[in-house]
Amino acid sequence: MDEFIDEKQEGTKDDVRKHEGTKDDVRNDAQEKSASQDELEQNIIGALREVYDPEIPVNIYDLGLIYAIDIEPSGDVHIQMTLTAPGCPVAQTFPATVEDKVNTVSGVTEAHVELVWEPPWSQENMSEAARLQLGML
Repeated sequence: MDEFIDEKQEGTKDDVRKHEGTKDDVRNDAQEKSASQDELEQNIIGALREVYDPEIPVNIYDLGLIYAIDIEPSGDVHIQMTLTAPGCPVAQTFPATVEDKVNTVSGVTEAHVELVWEPPWSQENMSEAARLQLGML
């Protein structure tokens, strides 16, 4: 009986030793996932920079129309964006255009775009590059 207990205890110690390394494995997996999430976000931003506002010759990302990009582990992407004005003539069709573009990015399962009006867009939302492009600097 004592031999059985000793073997059982040793097995438990071995099991613990086997699982000691999993913390590092989990941490490395999280770092890789984080890096791949960052890369995916940069690729999405790159795609958004290829979509131009129909009235202003600046891409929608640098124009400051993108308020949030949320990437789920599943690859679903949720984007909150606005337009330069609530009465913008492309308000009905532009979100689908943005979704279509983001859906072309490798790693994106499905893009969802939500138009929001708060806070209202202003020229202060624009990047320095956009302001320079429009001669505002």
